[in-house]
Amino acid sequence: MDTQFAQRPEHNYRDGVISTQPENDSVVAWCAVFAGAVASAALSLILLLLGTGFGLTLVSPWSSEGISSTSFGVSSIVGITLISLVASAIGGYIAGRMRTRWINTPNDEVYFRDTAHGFLSWAVATLGTAALLTSVISGIMGSGIKTSGAIAGSAAGIAASGVSAALMTDKSDSNTTLTYILDDLLRKQPNAAATHSRQQPLAMENSVDGSLTSEPAPQTSNNMPAMHKDSPKAELMRIFVYAIATDSLPQQDVKYAGQLVAQETGIDQPTAEKHVTDNFTLLRQKLDEAETAALAAADKARELSAYASLWLFISLLSGAFIASLMAVYGGRQRDLN
Repeated sequence: MDTQFAQRPEHNYRDGVISTQPENDSVVAWCAVFAGAVASAALSLILLLLGTGFGLTLVSPWSSEGISSTSFGVSSIVGITLISLVASAIGGYIAGRMRTRWINTPNDEVYFRDTAHGFLSWAVATLGTAALLTSVISGIMGSGIKTSGAIAGSAAGIAASGVSAALMTDKSDSNTTLTYILDDLLRKQPNAAATHSRQQPLAMENSVDGSLTSEPAPQTSNNMPAMHKDSPKAELMRIFVYAIATDSLPQQDVKYAGQLVAQETGIDQPTAEKHVTDNFTLLRQKLDEAETAALAAADKARELSAYASLWLFISLLSGAFIASLMAVYGGRQRDLN
């Protein structure tokens, strides 16, 4: 005859401690995991604000030097790593300490589950921080990087799309260079102006009997129009902008620009044309230098971004390790108490 026995809890021995609690079939204590994750995320934000106050997480680009990987700073690396370690350790400890007790489970399995609880709390905290606190953290930590990156990105965009667009912007550095070159091109030469004025016909001649001769019409060379709707500087600017866009300065434009320069400065036509070509060559040289500097600044910004991403990866990986380790420690204390 079969004998019916009432179900009763078995005595379980672990580390010399007798437990009479029934076994819990749940492998993951999600309440403990989320509790540790919330604590870790909140502590990360608090420590981030504290580190910002002490200047440990700010990146400031040095003026006139661009951005370099060394400007990220040892203090920034140490600050970010410490924040990750401390916050992850607290979150992992809470996840391990608050999880349910597993009965009739080998010690190795308990250690693995505690490690998994710590890792899960770190993962949830990281994902939650990335989803909810990205704007806050980026505003606190990356103000210097974002500003420098935006400047370098804009410069790289100008260099990639062509400097002709920059020449049409009044506030651009390229326009300032072009304006100076045109001013220098149209700068009057005193000696040349005096020579030019002596070569002009007299407007009025007195005869011996006192009669006045008729005034001759203005003389222009090479069919140069007597009146211009726009100023010579505006015409020269359009010629240079178009030449930069097409990467060539046609000979007819050189001739016409030389006529404008000769009329304004009083120098002869060949000398004026030479000045036009020389100044256009100088403008191209300056724009090439500006383009090279813009691309170099963009490369430095990308270098800093890669350098920062590498150290953020290391700090997050360290946080995952310390969270798992502290979860094992917290779980052991949970079983002993």
